[in-house]
Amino acid sequence: MSTGRIYSGTFPLAALTRLTELLADGRGEVRYELKFGRNVIGQRMVELRAETALPLICQASLDRFELPVQIDTRIGFVKSEEDASGLPEGYEPALTDEGMVDPAALIEDELILAVPVIPRNPEAVVDLPAPEPESAEATDRPNPFSALAALKRK
Repeated sequence: MSTGRIYSGTFPLAALTRLTELLADGRGEVRYELKFGRNVIGQRMVELRAETALPLICQASLDRFELPVQIDTRIGFVKSEEDASGLPEGYEPALTDEGMVDPAALIEDELILAVPVIPRNPEAVVDLPAPEPESAEATDRPNPFSALAALKRK
């Protein structure tokens, strides 16, 4: 890959409005590095690295927790979906208009993909209620499968 411009820095999570709609809040920041250049076949591309902790609500405990996320991906810029099939292996396609790219939108898209469908804190301890004992009425009913057991014996 030939390297062009390199950008790095930090910005607040709250600046990513599409992402913060999926989060518990917008507290925190994203560290990033973008290396723009051309890949081995001359297509425009970027190596994107981002690191943050996404504030989420655990769906098991309903407590806020922070999920550490590290993104390390290669994105190839294409003008149409047909061009995407020509990207080298390991590159994700990104459609561009007139060659213009919004770096914050690229980072936000990748972080949105990192949000779990059902957030769960791996450290959460959830107390499940003990199963209720079967009532005497339930144990007195005949088993509907007992007739099948009799057929099986034959």
